[in-house]
Amino acid sequence: MSFEWVVKIISNNWPMFIRGAGTTLLISMVGTIIGSIIGLLIGIVRTIPMPQRGIKRVMLKAVNAILFVYIEIFRGTPMIVQAMVIYYGSALAFGINMNRLYAAIFIVSINTGAYMSEIIRGGIVSIDKGQFEAAHAIGMNHIQTMTSVVIPQVIRNILPATGNEFVINIKDTSVLNVISVTELYFQTKSISGNNFRYFETFFVACILYFIMTFTITRILRYIERKLDGPDNYIMYANQMQVETPEDMCRRTRNSDENKY
Repeated sequence: MSFEWVVKIISNNWPMFIRGAGTTLLISMVGTIIGSIIGLLIGIVRTIPMPQRGIKRVMLKAVNAILFVYIEIFRGTPMIVQAMVIYYGSALAFGINMNRLYAAIFIVSINTGAYMSEIIRGGIVSIDKGQFEAAHAIGMNHIQTMTSVVIPQVIRNILPATGNEFVINIKDTSVLNVISVTELYFQTKSISGNNFRYFETFFVACILYFIMTFTITRILRYIERKLDGPDNYIMYANQMQVETPEDMCRRTRNSDENKY
């Protein structure tokens, strides 16, 4: 590898690298946010208690079956295949000509939603059942229990997994070059095709991918620490002292002496 070539490639093509990195961040960020919202809604629906009988039971089973199929399909197939089927397949089968950027965001969103739904469902299931029972005891329905009691705790618990999904999306956007989305990998491939210095060009791309993932990881770690509270935080309950029988006798004796 020639360091002079690396400097030359960066100086001559830095606008393309910046545009590619910006597109990668845009697709991964928006896709992760929308996918998390999809996963949250699916997670709430899939944890609704099943009624004993009636039309509600039938409808809930049908909805759960549809959601199960969606999750299994998008978790069980590669994103590159999903991109080909959704973008080119919709154009051939239904005549839908999608904007490449919107198609990329849509693909990343529904793919992320399938993974996040299971992450969120696991986070909801991990909450102690006594909290559900207490919420129902004071008259809360399932939606109120989720929004007021469960979801705030779930968000903190799944934050590391959500950050991991964000980092994965930053790297997985590279497969979207099959539908000609001008993200970082696509731009890097175009630059290397012009100068025939593949190693040096993709070395620059590696550095950019690392900078993006490392920065996002540090930001998420900072947010986690803020949600955890200060390091010297001690619950008030731990500061309470339990009164022993000796302390009780001493307190009673001092009280009696003060009377006289």
